[in-house]
Amino acid sequence: MIQRRSSLLLGAVSILGLFLTGCSSVYLPNVPATPMFTNAGEGYLGAHVNVKGNLSGTAGVAFTDNLAIIANGSYVDNKTTNQDFKQHLIEGGLGYYTVVGHSGRSVLEFYGGYGIGSTRDVDKRASISGTDPVEIRDLDFNKIFVQANFSSTRKNKLRLFGKQRTLNYGTAIRVSRIKMDRFDLNNAPAELEENLYIEPVFFTRMELNKGFQLQYTNGWNIGIMSNEYLKAGNAVFTLGLIYNFGKKK
Repeated sequence: MIQRRSSLLLGAVSILGLFLTGCSSVYLPNVPATPMFTNAGEGYLGAHVNVKGNLSGTAGVAFTDNLAIIANGSYVDNKTTNQDFKQHLIEGGLGYYTVVGHSGRSVLEFYGGYGIGSTRDVDKRASISGTDPVEIRDLDFNKIFVQANFSSTRKNKLRLFGKQRTLNYGTAIRVSRIKMDRFDLNNAPAELEENLYIEPVFFTRMELNKGFQLQYTNGWNIGIMSNEYLKAGNAVFTLGLIYNFGKKK
């Protein structure tokens, strides 16, 4: 009797585990570009990473006093006992920026752009030989996004390592339409999905030296449509290094 109950409990836990792993999204949002330009000729570079090994790079150039271009890229290849997740994504956009407020310490930006990416997501379970794949999801997708950025520089600075450090804080809100171009489920063609995501992101920057800033980013995504695979569920938590150059005093 005890053995039977143990078998039933083990089976229930296994089913629950498969259900939970199956709930993961095949889309992992990247760190958006937040250059916060103030003048023509200014450039922006950023590199970000999190504990899961998600690497993101961002760049931008202000080519007039109000117009700029941005580019983003991300790559993750994370392997755990229960899941292998691999994704790459590249995107670019064009936008408008302006300095706002009487003090000139706030910046507002608007961007729109397009991107492409691919994901390979494998759920695994333990076996005698190690691990076996339970479900394999392999897809290519395209992305259209619009984005609004806002940041402000605090008047009071933080004293750290014997120097007054300028703090910037801000937010980026993106609306992204993600659409599958190809979707293979267990190596067989499956029904394509698309979703509309709302992606709020918050960041804090601390000045280091001569244009370099340390940035902490956190955020999440909200999926508007109900899908089985392309849905919300992945968040953004990264630490990065920002470099701005060409800024006028």
